[in-house]
Amino acid sequence: MPLPTDRRTRNAARNASPPADLPDGRAAARLLRTALGADRGALARLLAWNLGSALPALVSGKALALAVDRGFLGHRPAQAAGWLAVFAVAAAVGAWSTRQTYPWLARLVEPMRDRLLREVVTGLLHRAVAARGRSDGSAAVAVAQLTRQVEAVRDTTAGQLLLVSQFTLTVAAVVVGTGALAPAAAVLVAVPLLLALLLFAALAPATARRQREAFASEEELARRFVEVVQGLRDLVACGADRDAEREVLAAVEANAAATRALARVAALRRLIVALGAHLPLLLVVLAAPLLVRRGLSAGAVVGVLAYLTGTLEPALRLLVQGVGASWLRLAVAAERLAAAAARPESVGPADRADSGTVKDGSVQLAAVGYAYGPAAEPVFADLDLALADGEHLAVVGPSGIGKSTLADVLAGIVPPDRGRVRLGGVPLARIPAAELARVRVLLPQDPYVFGGPLGDNLRWLAPEATEAEVTRALAALGATALVERLGGPAAEIDPRALSAGERQLIALVRAHLSPARLVVLDEATRHLDAAAELRVERAFRARPGTVVAITHRPGPARRADRVLYLDGSRPVIGTHRALLAGVPGYRALMGEEAYGALPAARDGR
Repeated sequence: MPLPTDRRTRNAARNASPPADLPDGRAAARLLRTALGADRGALARLLAWNLGSALPALVSGKALALAVDRGFLGHRPAQAAGWLAVFAVAAAVGAWSTRQTYPWLARLVEPMRDRLLREVVTGLLHRAVAARGRSDGSAAVAVAQLTRQVEAVRDTTAGQLLLVSQFTLTVAAVVVGTGALAPAAAVLVAVPLLLALLLFAALAPATARRQREAFASEEELARRFVEVVQGLRDLVACGADRDAEREVLAAVEANAAATRALARVAALRRLIVALGAHLPLLLVVLAAPLLVRRGLSAGAVVGVLAYLTGTLEPALRLLVQGVGASWLRLAVAAERLAAAAARPESVGPADRADSGTVKDGSVQLAAVGYAYGPAAEPVFADLDLALADGEHLAVVGPSGIGKSTLADVLAGIVPPDRGRVRLGGVPLARIPAAELARVRVLLPQDPYVFGGPLGDNLRWLAPEATEAEVTRALAALGATALVERLGGPAAEIDPRALSAGERQLIALVRAHLSPARLVVLDEATRHLDAAAELRVERAFRARPGTVVAITHRPGPARRADRVLYLDGSRPVIGTHRALLAGVPGYRALMGEEAYGALPAARDGR
């Protein structure tokens, strides 16, 4: 595909990655402290070994100066060799100390990956719960965060702990050594070095801004790519593939532009090395004749040059190229991860004041509407529904008409586009997530059963259920024989070895045991035979609370208190008998057998 070249597309590329709202540095710092842990012993040992690694920087200039002055210039090669041996011993001690830093560094940073992943995934799950089914592309963004930014934080933190401590000790050694060896030359070293550090600090905000833009464009590219891939068939079918192509290529160009801008700022870092290390070297060389005439020895000049070329220049390059870019990368990545790990309030303070307590399973829907997209026809519009506590409602309609979507709306998983939903008299949006999980339960047609003890599966929603309560629930739903065949509640089960009907039966027992006063069954008995389905209905009718059953079968609709019929137009609600008599679509859906059973209907159904 050709890259976009027109002006409008280039403008879109520049604007494809709007700056993301980031938490302040304190949130990022808290995340790093949490991820780094509190192994103070390992940190103390790391710093101690770093002191040893700085020994060559402190000794080098002085040892070379003495080797020149007292050895080579004095025609005493043995003494010169001795001072060079002192420097060699210091270098060996420094190398050994550097080697010893790595195990303690690993002790500090290796656990960071697991802690960061835990924080980001927990934040993602909390936002998903707070969003209640509305996808905002955060899952696609999380791919970039989990795959690249977590590793960036972990790796960069390791580098920063090592490099910052070594740079600080090295600069201190150079300044102290130069001042002790040649006080007159100290100002020639200190002033350019200070200016270089100030320039480094001045460039930091611009570099941080470019790094943020690079991360944001990377995440935007991941989000757009996933959206296009997931909807590729629909995009091609409706002829929008070219527009999607332009959007993706705009995101690619935006990512490339952000990377180029970051590279331009990074190029300025070369000036810092030249100012802080190369300029002092030039000044010392130019001033050497004057310094020697004023009493500075030739060995002292060589020692100062050794400090500059062998110690300060590598350390400053390490700061600018390693610490500078890596620190900014760490700061921005930590901010992004702190935003990802943030846990939104599921209920605001003002809402909590009006939340109240859900006391029963009554449900009220007022003018509720929902559509799958802004331009899509609504699945249902202006739906009004009132269910009393203990009522049983069957929801029927053709496949794909929105029955499962209604189940999600009732369960608070998907918020409606408009209208109000109340559960037990409390607005659904104001019920905290933990309370909502307690007062309602949704069983999909393919329920979740996890590997482990069967009893843990049954008690998942009611961990305090007694053995007698479990036994009664098993008997009520006809699951006693299944549990005995599997080896009892303590038996370890493999979900893959269970049939679809067995998994549904286990999930139904789980829902029956739960304290929820609203049970939503989305085709939760489709894999059971008619006798088992009738037993399940009777068990839930005897259980306190309201039941909403999504079904395709005429039996549950015939036995329900009321039936909600969805056909893509205005929903119709009434008794089974009334809908058979007055709604042709419902009569056709139920079939001639259901219509023929009309005289046998009881209680007006």
